[in-house]
Amino acid sequence: MRIVLDTIVLVSGLLNPHGPPGRIVDLITSGLVQVLYDDRIIGEYREVLARPRLNFDPDDVETLLDFIASEGELVTSTPLPLTLPDPDDLPFPEVAVATTADTLVTGNADHYRPPAGQHQVAVCTPAAFIGLWKSSAAT
Repeated sequence: MRIVLDTIVLVSGLLNPHGPPGRIVDLITSGLVQVLYDDRIIGEYREVLARPRLNFDPDDVETLLDFIASEGELVTSTPLPLTLPDPDDLPFPEVAVATTADTLVTGNADHYRPPAGQHQVAVCTPAAFIGLWKSSAAT
């Protein structure tokens, strides 16, 4: 499956490897799920995961980001006429629209649900994505 992964899910997966976000990180690192990203998204991952309060090992972060960059897909997107609660979130639906992403996975699904007709991106929570992945893997 091909997903756009919101930063909060990546952080949550690294902080708690036993919940749905952790399972998504496992699926990514095992090559079963491909992350679609652009320079803004990988830059945000890098900036957030380097925050001292998260206390992630810098070498582990770099290894994970190198993996995402090499096994994921770098996408060129165009701006969308969207107004989101957090304008810094725009890269995520823009990348999803520009590609054949199966879904945008986020812990803040309501932030990405614009008025009808503005985009056709499927948005789901980590738990919903795990259910979607399981059903697609069973077929």
